Amino acid sequence: MCQNFYCRFGEIDLIMSDQGTLVFIEVRYRKNQDFGGATASITPQKQRKLIKTAKHYLSQLDDEPYCRFDVIAISESAIQPQWIQDAFQE
Repeated sequence: MCQNFYCRFGEIDLIMSDQGTLVFIEVRYRKNQDFGGATASITPQKQRKLIKTAKHYLSQLDDEPYCRFDVIAISESAIQPQWIQDAFQE
């Protein structure tokens, strides 16, 4: 649906639809696990920024669908990305 949505509040990497649910996806890459890896890089502050950006996106729609926030965590050592559905709540 949308890739790299920017507004004054921040950026959302991907916005997609999954069976009637609007999914805001944050993609994180970390070369190593020295500071907790890709999932640990999504701090409460980053989550608040994503939520604020998503609310701005939703304000442009006629109807507000059910939404969730997913995370795709990629590390150099992993064989494949880790997809965490419903990673955090508003």
